[in-house]
Amino acid sequence: MRMTRMGRRHRPFFRINVVDSRTPRDGRVVEKLGHYDPLEKDKSKQIILDLERVKFWLDKGAIPSDTVSQILRRQGIKTKYAEEKTARVAKARVAVRKKGLPFTKAEKAAKSAAEKAAADAAGKEKPAADTKAKKE
Repeated sequence: MRMTRMGRRHRPFFRINVVDSRTPRDGRVVEKLGHYDPLEKDKSKQIILDLERVKFWLDKGAIPSDTVSQILRRQGIKTKYAEEKTARVAKARVAVRKKGLPFTKAEKAAKSAAEKAAADAAGKEKPAADTKAKKE
């Protein structure tokens, strides 16, 4: 299960389809399950799905993409694939934290900003010490 991009430029619209995993993004569709309009103001009209058919295909073994999995979770359908991914991410987060490294982009940005501030502070302290030495 994955999404097919429709709509015009700067106005995306996605259909949620069941497709064979070997077909390209906009390739042959087995069945249309609904659609997703990210720019729709009304949240109830943003995602339209045939939940019975979604459950049918999940029972048949269809694997939703990450984005479709998030959409299904918002609609109240939990998939084992989403739970497995959550577990993998949590395990990776623990492993990275043990090493003392940042995990998310925000953490990386905060760490680089802190390092830059520390470098600037160290750079400002040196010239002050040099000027004192020159005065004496």
